[in-house]
Amino acid sequence: MFKYKVIFLDIDGTILRPDDMIEDSTINAIEQVKEKGIEVFLATGRPLHEIHTIADKLKVQSFIGYNGAYAIYKGKDLFQEPMGKETVRRFLSIAHENHHEVVLYTKGKNVFTNIHTPAIKRFMEKFHLYQNEELDHEAVYDVLGMTLINLESDETELYQNEDGIHLSQVHVHGMTHCYDVIRDRVNKGVGIQFVLRHLGIEKDQAIAFGDGMNDKEMLMSVGESFAMGNGHPDLFQYAKHKTTEVTDSGIFNGLKMLGLVK
Repeated sequence: MFKYKVIFLDIDGTILRPDDMIEDSTINAIEQVKEKGIEVFLATGRPLHEIHTIADKLKVQSFIGYNGAYAIYKGKDLFQEPMGKETVRRFLSIAHENHHEVVLYTKGKNVFTNIHTPAIKRFMEKFHLYQNEELDHEAVYDVLGMTLINLESDETELYQNEDGIHLSQVHVHGMTHCYDVIRDRVNKGVGIQFVLRHLGIEKDQAIAFGDGMNDKEMLMSVGESFAMGNGHPDLFQYAKHKTTEVTDSGIFNGLKMLGLVK
């Protein structure tokens, strides 16, 4: 009987390479751990309605999406935690005043402040976003996550004056001007803690792999945590292990360290 019972995997920079491909070694590693009865969750900042192709390729049916705001286990909803509507309105106002763009993620749509700018088009293309519409300021949205686009690094302070919220730079090549809005009480780590309680799994029976600062809380919420070799330099201090890069069998090599694949 294997000690480990569940694995949480980030997508961008962890499963997906910069060319948007998934290494055969990653697919093989996931197949091997599933054969051992270990549950596999994709834990991502992406909206869950846009990751079906990746999930189907990996044959995964369990997810933590929107940076911890929505979880699904084997096709069934576990929880949803929308953002406060006043917070959403305030961030939209700050973005408008400073000529930034915003994408709001709902359960089924990606709502952009402007779908026609070059920066937005690049963002849609990079993250393969198809369920897109332009913001209707008269509409009321249940927002599960939010990304700010076209920020300079010193402009993040404009949004940091709200308790319980911080920004996490998107750790994807060409997207460093984008920042995910992370809630201290709603993040990948909090989502994992909920899943572990729901499944009756102990922290030291859980494994996680990540590469960006939105993975920090996730890596701190499991017993065996791996930062990818291509990870953000500030992330390594939060991981128990460092594995190889996403382009060099990072997930496979990390699981091999634990004796779970061969």
